[in-house]
Amino acid sequence: MAKAKTHYVCTACGQESVQWVGKCPACKSWNTLEAFTVRQGTAVERRQAASNLKAVEARPLADVEVQELGRTLTGDSELDRVLGQGIVPGAVVLLGGEPGIGKSTLMLQSVLHMAESAERILYIAGEESPEQVRMRAERLGAVPRSLFVFAETDAQAVLRELEANQPAVVIVDSIQTMFLPDVESAPGSVAQIRETAAAFTRYAKQHHVPVFFIGHITKEGSLAGPKVLEHMVDVVLQFEGERHHAYRMLRAVKNRFGTTAELGLYEMRGTGLAAVDHPSDALLGQKSDDDALSGTAVCSALEGARPMLVEVQALVSTAVYGTPQRSGTGFDLRRLNMLLAVLEKRCGFKLGTQDVFLNLAGGLRIQDPAIDLAVVAAILSSVLDVPLPWGTVFAGEVGLTGEIRPVPRMNQRVAEASRLGMKRMFFSGHARNIDRPEDSSMELIGIRQVSDLHGKLF
Repeated sequence: MAKAKTHYVCTACGQESVQWVGKCPACKSWNTLEAFTVRQGTAVERRQAASNLKAVEARPLADVEVQELGRTLTGDSELDRVLGQGIVPGAVVLLGGEPGIGKSTLMLQSVLHMAESAERILYIAGEESPEQVRMRAERLGAVPRSLFVFAETDAQAVLRELEANQPAVVIVDSIQTMFLPDVESAPGSVAQIRETAAAFTRYAKQHHVPVFFIGHITKEGSLAGPKVLEHMVDVVLQFEGERHHAYRMLRAVKNRFGTTAELGLYEMRGTGLAAVDHPSDALLGQKSDDDALSGTAVCSALEGARPMLVEVQALVSTAVYGTPQRSGTGFDLRRLNMLLAVLEKRCGFKLGTQDVFLNLAGGLRIQDPAIDLAVVAAILSSVLDVPLPWGTVFAGEVGLTGEIRPVPRMNQRVAEASRLGMKRMFFSGHARNIDRPEDSSMELIGIRQVSDLHGKLF
């Protein structure tokens, strides 16, 4: 008979233990170990399983033939960009995001596009009824006959359906609702998520069918479930954005078939998520000198291969309470504190008694270090209460010495700024081989120190 054995798995890092401990020995987190029970076969059963294994011999790597992986376009330009120009057969994709951010909407409108050319696409609804899925699909567009919905949480029943009908694409919404009857734990537990994800991954690899998982996230912002879930899948996508803003960002945290530097940008509308082809046009609020206000600056940021102009807003005011406040929306707070220290040390601005608030317009989160120079310019503009003239754009990284360091792909940044009619651009004076577009009269100004920026702007 099969024996049951209890293991304890850390929900933060996936570390296994034979007994429960209060503190995980791997990641040092407290009270993160959960128990799950697995059934093990007898010694005879294990020997029989081992004897049935197919013998595999090692061979030289030079003799291994490489085949091009054909990709299938989803019909969503932003999703294709982040995935690496389409879906690879047999790929397992995990999409995570906050509740209500639009994960199910993104997946459903993508499969509506794919269903126009695919024979059969299966949408596994673990959280909603088929009627609810149909209502959302009608808001997004016409519902094709090749899109099937299966409202089930039993993973074994889902796998039987997959084997019987062989769909071209599978969407599991969500992986936390799936369960296997053989695993003695509740749906959503560490054991259930790991075992059900492993079962769907085996099916995807054996039949070369792409499978999409929609996953929940914890209050800390990380994907719910064991860390091993992220290691099992091929692509991990993060859907970000403020619920009260119209724009959403799709990032690739992990991608075995492409780069993780690409960014997809969407605008939430009544008819679904619309791809934003020209982000700079949508993210810039100031359009002329008449709209100029102090504390705003424009940065030429680069996300993946796409340059975009983003408006940076800063507010510096006298601290009402004893301890000055430092707040950044869409920007790393530690980076903001570092830039304030550089301004105080290298430029002589005493900001120790000032409240400093920073915001990136549109609810975006930009990780490009080229935004440093625009942040400094916005803070200086707010301190002096002098607006920057319209048409000024910045791109440069600020070092601890106050040096303006060059950033990559400056020619693309310059071309995007010129396309939108910018008049002058501040960048690192250490940069080389920067070409101005032929039909542009934009002034290129290179600066080497933060103190030089203050002198040239004001």
